[in-house]
Amino acid sequence: MTADPQKNPWTTLSSREIYLNPWIRVREDQVLKPNGSPGIYGVVEYRNRAVGVVPIDNDGYTWLVGQYRYTHNRYEWEIPEGGCPEGESLEDCARRELLEETGLVASELEPLLLDIQLSNSIGNETAHLFIARGLTQETPQPEDTEQIAIRRLPLSEAIQMVTSGQIRDSMSVIALLFLARRA
Repeated sequence: MTADPQKNPWTTLSSREIYLNPWIRVREDQVLKPNGSPGIYGVVEYRNRAVGVVPIDNDGYTWLVGQYRYTHNRYEWEIPEGGCPEGESLEDCARRELLEETGLVASELEPLLLDIQLSNSIGNETAHLFIARGLTQETPQPEDTEQIAIRRLPLSEAIQMVTSGQIRDSMSVIALLFLARRA
């Protein structure tokens, strides 16, 4: 028997908030699973949308930012990215994050991929990716949670960092591999 893709096989019996901070809300739902048996489902609701931007200059170079990622307990290289709060446009957020993390200002911003689900089994976070062109350099303005290294390199080298496992951040991997395929 094939499941009807239009019909939700889950039944939510109750829902309660477990944790809340400015970035996430965690809730626990009492559910009936698709087979009808009772269960629980933990959901992480993100309060911001994720935005990433790949800056590309006229010479085919891009910029990566390196920082220590607390959740993984390791240093990571990734594209400039951050959270887009309610009320801020995705484009404005992409421009803000680019300036904050690299000091770059873009005269052109092109949507690359929108509404990517980053971890749809436990969270509702979506990502929105852009390409920035027509770049001018100003002074980076990192947030107080960021201690960032900036690296300018050929786009092809950044793509190679993905394929060799040096870049693991999902938004960076998706954006750079998408650009590699598009080339």
